[in-house]
Amino acid sequence: MGDLVKGVGLLLAGQRWMARHSRQWGFGMIPAVITLLGYVAALAVLVLWADDLADWGTPFADHWASPWPGLFRGLLTAVVIGGGLLLAVISFTAVTLLVGQPFYETLAARVDLADGGAPEVPERPLWRELWISARDSLRVLLLVAAFSVGLLVLGFAPVIGQTVVPVLGVCVSGFFLTLEVAAVSFQRRDVPFREQLRLLRGRLPLVLGFGVPLALAFLVPVVAVFLMPGAVAGATLVVRELLTVEDKEGAVSPS
Repeated sequence: MGDLVKGVGLLLAGQRWMARHSRQWGFGMIPAVITLLGYVAALAVLVLWADDLADWGTPFADHWASPWPGLFRGLLTAVVIGGGLLLAVISFTAVTLLVGQPFYETLAARVDLADGGAPEVPERPLWRELWISARDSLRVLLLVAAFSVGLLVLGFAPVIGQTVVPVLGVCVSGFFLTLEVAAVSFQRRDVPFREQLRLLRGRLPLVLGFGVPLALAFLVPVVAVFLMPGAVAGATLVVRELLTVEDKEGAVSPS
């Protein structure tokens, strides 16, 4: 319970940090606005065509007795739209971070300097930084896709599909959203992707305390734009917390 509360506290601390640096906050929203416009258009198309997609994908339901075809396709439409929203939450962050990589790198550095003990950043050209960011983001998206398929299947189960699955979906979103926004700070410390996953799994309550409220907030598109810079700042604090504890138990071995 303590780690859960601490995670929420780090999320709020990141937003407060950005509120005290309004000039950086405004600049940091630019990549999020650009990404948002693209995603709004894509989700609008998904919502408009979800019914047709459900009809096209279930020709076998044409022979069912009424009202089962309509109910089944309505549920399938809702699941498709929900899956699209889940993927949008994660991919929105990935694309925004990729577009705003130089700014978020600077932002994470300033948070580190303000708190002391800034790491020695590996010297890499910008194209290399973008490549690492894109590669790791693709890994996250593949993991999210795998979880989404599992949740999609479970969504058809009676009772569990309407109660447990939505909760699991939010937790999955929160975990991977934290991984995405923390990637900037992890990358500055040259922590490899698998090590990032291990560190986050090791403090799962803290990660969910940070990521679940953020994932829920990011479901509101305009809110995501405003919170994105503060999310990166807060994730920097999360990384510092994870590595501080790790250093006490044994140094992390970056590769």
